[in-house]
Amino acid sequence: MKAFSAETVYALRALLYLAGRRDGESYLSIRKISEELEISFHFLTKILQMLTQKGILTSSRGPAGGVRFFRAPDKVSVIEVIHVFEGNDYFTTCMMGLPGCSDKAPCPVHDLWKEVRTAMKSRLEDVTLAEMGTRTMLERLRLSP
Repeated sequence: MKAFSAETVYALRALLYLAGRRDGESYLSIRKISEELEISFHFLTKILQMLTQKGILTSSRGPAGGVRFFRAPDKVSVIEVIHVFEGNDYFTTCMMGLPGCSDKAPCPVHDLWKEVRTAMKSRLEDVTLAEMGTRTMLERLRLSP
């Protein structure tokens, strides 16, 4: 089961890769990130451009160019990244996609999904990219297929 779009998943993979690096000051080539994570260069470029527009990353052109964090990864929550690609209402919409689903007009899974999404949202608001990036590197967690 995939909970998020490909854009969100690839953005998180790239950001955790960047966050896990010891040197957060230098720019990292998008080509290198693309190759390391086995993500299409052009697709990753579009994703990283969106993150740059949202003030999470900054970019630089040229031989030493690439991307790096604009804001420190310990100041960016995982939910902020999810909102960039999934929208702010991701944790309020009906799991079955039914319009108007609410406490007053629930779908069959409304109560269960409400409980799960509330817990998930809360946890994702609390965890930062720095925390996840550090854990990813220390425990050598997978970022690529």
